[in-house]
Amino acid sequence: MHQKLKGKNVLITAGAQGIGEAITEHFIQQGANVAVHYFSSSERAEQLSKLAIEKGLKAAAIGGDLTKESDAERLVNQASESLGGIDILINNAGSLVARKKIGEIEIDFWNKVMDINLTSMLYVTKAATPHLIRNENSSIVNLASLAGRKGGHAGSLAYATSKGAILTFTRALSTELGPQGVRVNAVAPGLILGTAFHNTHTTPESAAKTVAGIPIKRAGNSNDVARAVVYLASEYDGFITGATLDINGGSYNM
Repeated sequence: MHQKLKGKNVLITAGAQGIGEAITEHFIQQGANVAVHYFSSSERAEQLSKLAIEKGLKAAAIGGDLTKESDAERLVNQASESLGGIDILINNAGSLVARKKIGEIEIDFWNKVMDINLTSMLYVTKAATPHLIRNENSSIVNLASLAGRKGGHAGSLAYATSKGAILTFTRALSTELGPQGVRVNAVAPGLILGTAFHNTHTTPESAAKTVAGIPIKRAGNSNDVARAVVYLASEYDGFITGATLDINGGSYNM
């Protein structure tokens, strides 16, 4: 157990499915109190909250549409009230929505992808910042993507653009909040199988082709990402900020 995380208060957006679920489980294992945000996965969010409470931790399951600023503000306020503050924010919510090439993209689709992946992150982070800076040291970890580095596969133009913007958002915010004791980092996962995201948007043939190009010859899984997120969060009093940790088996490095 990371003793640094024991008793810390963590808010995880979209924390009840896919990578977010694994992140929540890992924080619970480390003895952290958790506020689990969900949009549609209410049952699993309640189960995770119950698991934390059974371990003697504080927990809450909180629903909301984070593309609405009022919902984001309510989420943050309820999380702080339930846990007694917020030390760590994990901005995990996001979606590819659908694969569309440039000739197929309508402005409503473009705005929807940006709202889910980027604007929602702004809303939650803006609302959480006053809570985070009350602590001597706090931490934010943003979920980007390998698509934000390389551009993604065909049909992911909007998604890749939003994830690339998260990399810049992370760097800029780390400069702004560093003097106030808040570190801001990101993780950029590559092919992470076993999640609803890839089950929906990645064919078995495409996944196999991608795996063939990964130096360690396997796809990633949610726990690979969760361990990295926990590491960055546990270093809330460390020297890493404005960084993006690539989690892709060596298929991209710089």
